[in-house]
Amino acid sequence: MLSRHHDPILAIATAPGRGAVGIVRVSGKSLFSLIQTLFGRNLPPREALYLPFCDVAGLAIDKGLAIYFPSPHSFTGEDVLELQAHGGPVVLQLLLARCLEAAQQLTATGTPTLPGLRLANAGEFSERAFLNDKIDLAQAESIADLIDASTEAAARSAAQSLSGAFSKEIHALRDAIIHLRMLVEATLDFPEEEIDFLQKADAKGQLDRIQAALQRVFARASQGALLREGIQVVIAGQPNAGKSSLLNALAGAELAIVTAIAGTTRDRVQETIQIEGVPIHVVDTAGLRASEDAVEKIGIARAWEAIAAADVVLFLHDLTRLDQADYQAGDAEITATLLEKLPRGVPVIDVWNKSDVKAPATSGGGITLSAKTGAGLDALRQSLLQAAGWQAPAGGSFIARERHIQALRRVDTHCQEAAAHLASRAQALDLLAEELRLAQSALSDITGEFSSDDLLGVIFSQFCIGK
Repeated sequence: MLSRHHDPILAIATAPGRGAVGIVRVSGKSLFSLIQTLFGRNLPPREALYLPFCDVAGLAIDKGLAIYFPSPHSFTGEDVLELQAHGGPVVLQLLLARCLEAAQQLTATGTPTLPGLRLANAGEFSERAFLNDKIDLAQAESIADLIDASTEAAARSAAQSLSGAFSKEIHALRDAIIHLRMLVEATLDFPEEEIDFLQKADAKGQLDRIQAALQRVFARASQGALLREGIQVVIAGQPNAGKSSLLNALAGAELAIVTAIAGTTRDRVQETIQIEGVPIHVVDTAGLRASEDAVEKIGIARAWEAIAAADVVLFLHDLTRLDQADYQAGDAEITATLLEKLPRGVPVIDVWNKSDVKAPATSGGGITLSAKTGAGLDALRQSLLQAAGWQAPAGGSFIARERHIQALRRVDTHCQEAAAHLASRAQALDLLAEELRLAQSALSDITGEFSSDDLLGVIFSQFCIGK
């Protein structure tokens, strides 16, 4: 994709389907000749003009607003033309075709200012903005995250990142590391000097402050990653424990069929809810038991697959059957299998259901509730947030991706290694300088100052067309 980033591009910038307004966007190094061909006149910069949009024969396609953003004062840093028309798909396709026809007319007449106008790839407008230094890579990613935000909190966090708040913190960390690198490398360059540059400049204190700031950024980014991704919560348990009723109660809607017949749920049913802005992907599964029914066995196998991929498991117990030996044996068998299948560290929350029917004498800990009346649901919601590690950070969170979290972890590792070299009696300054360089490089990966074309291709290909 990068090899074609000099081509002028165009795309429909609004969602597919019918709407009151649809936008066709064009971006390129120079759009004067295209504008002249389309409208027979120049357009004043950043001024919306109500004009007819005509085809090659001069017949009106539509009337709408045309806005010209000259370089470099545009989203992409190039000349940008936006045509805002009625949002019918046919109208927008006709406008696309007209722009391409106009470009072909210019090529046929030998006009060199608009070579190769083509349809944009996914995310290519945002890619242009990044390549032309209008935004950094973290800001570019936050555009897609803002569009895809599933909760208000996620949208606000994405807007924070888009405004540059996350990048500002990363740049501050990077600058502090660069300053410390300068001191270390000065000491390496002048080993004969009597003055200990590092001690006089409080290198240890500087590194301690960098690590403390890194932990604060990591905490906010981790919460942002949670807002972006959410957590996968699987409801597991024996048949008729109330798993489907619990899903319906958490979702506030009748999503899953609930009957007194054991084995009603045969396949996974999933719904995304939000708790304090955190997306929670709740999965109801088939009741776990030994079965000879071929269809039910498939459902049980899928249930175990969902459990193995869970971030949190809600193990549902039926308070009304706790005194039944076969039920107790079933719970014990499920517990043993959970320990075998779940990765270490995945929390299992015991949920004791049907408290409206039978008071919990000894529930063995966990959350006691009634999926029928809703009693205890608030306590369960708070337990889910706690299990997810959610803590609303002071100052808000940044929307963040897994690659950002991994990069910050690498920075932390390199800073710890640097601290060890600085504290050692031998003071291996060359190794200290190298660890600081690697930490700086990991930070630069977040903002895209040093990123491979392959990484950029993967990131921008996940954007929608026209953005």
